[in-house]
Amino acid sequence: MKNDAASRLTLADIRVAHETISGAIVRTPTLHSKTLSQITGAEIYLKFENLQFTAAYKERGALNFLSQMDVESRARGVIAASAGNHAQGLAYHGTRLGVPVTIVMPKPTPTIKVQQTEANGGKVILFGEKFDDAYEHARELEKERGLTFVHPFDDPVIAAGQGTVALEMLEDVPDLDHLVIPIGGGGLFSGMGTAACGLNPDIKLTGVQAELYPSMFARVKGQDMACEGDTLAEGIAVKKPGDFTSQIVSQLADDIVLVNESALETAVSLLLQIEKTVVEGAGAAGLAAVMKNKSLFAGQKVGVVLCGGNIDTRLLANVLLRDLARSGRLARLQIQLQDRPGALFRVMRQFDAHNVNIIEIYHQRVFTNLPAKGLITDIECEARDKAQLDGLIQALRDDNYQILQVELA
Repeated sequence: MKNDAASRLTLADIRVAHETISGAIVRTPTLHSKTLSQITGAEIYLKFENLQFTAAYKERGALNFLSQMDVESRARGVIAASAGNHAQGLAYHGTRLGVPVTIVMPKPTPTIKVQQTEANGGKVILFGEKFDDAYEHARELEKERGLTFVHPFDDPVIAAGQGTVALEMLEDVPDLDHLVIPIGGGGLFSGMGTAACGLNPDIKLTGVQAELYPSMFARVKGQDMACEGDTLAEGIAVKKPGDFTSQIVSQLADDIVLVNESALETAVSLLLQIEKTVVEGAGAAGLAAVMKNKSLFAGQKVGVVLCGGNIDTRLLANVLLRDLARSGRLARLQIQLQDRPGALFRVMRQFDAHNVNIIEIYHQRVFTNLPAKGLITDIECEARDKAQLDGLIQALRDDNYQILQVELA
């Protein structure tokens, strides 16, 4: 069974795909990160797939698929079910090649994703509450309208296109020891893994999944694990991985690791602060894996693919602020006071003495478990670093104030 899957996707297929799509996709750079290398203890090389026109690697596979269609099938058009990067990549290159593109999305899909897909030339149909509903409707329309269904990952032609990412990485840095590759349905890992092992049989391959959606991890390891929840890495939040891709991943992966939400948030923030580049949660999964598993990568030349950069701006702002809170630069302190003149002023003197900036103050007199003459004051504040904040908290406690610092999940 594994041999059958491997025969459907080879290094030669990926090389042909690269020739096919070259010139129509961005030949993104692979750059060494000195700072991230110092932080992780590995030599980190980043592949900036977030610089594609649609800000994700997905357009490689979509273009490879469209390029292999016959004239009649192109004229009828293609259809896909997607709420993300596959939709935009297919719409963009389909429109560019004159192929009508229909995308079925679940009704709750964020408006920005619908608008981006339509802006790239796709016709969007909203159907159902979940991706599975949209997928089933797309397969029905495929038969009714004689369209060609383009699977987002479980297709060797799609995977061959995605594998061109690894060809470019190893062309830029031939002596990479290890590739860290995000896994949702498995198309990117299948393509990149096949290419990398074809060029260097000794290279190590580690897949990464969000802890909330460990579908490929569970399948490869023969476990039954729940896949649900709101993850920052929605681009790899796949409940059921591909059958074809699962065979390839099982054969090639040295390991698959899981990353939690705080690790994903930290990685998104680090990439913006250090590399000045915007990535979505899935795009940061590789770095998150290295950060959380430093011993697996220490001393190696590690290639990390930043597979996408489509993140909502409000969500990105929240991620950055939460990272500041985790690092001790932002805090929310709940302080018990007596409801009498000058009580708040005396607290403010400590903030002034420690040069901690107050952002917002909120008094709560009614909905507390304190006596009627007591109150809780919530103070959001900004410090230089955790040490400065800890100094303020200790000084307030030395003055006999009861303080609770609100922690993040």
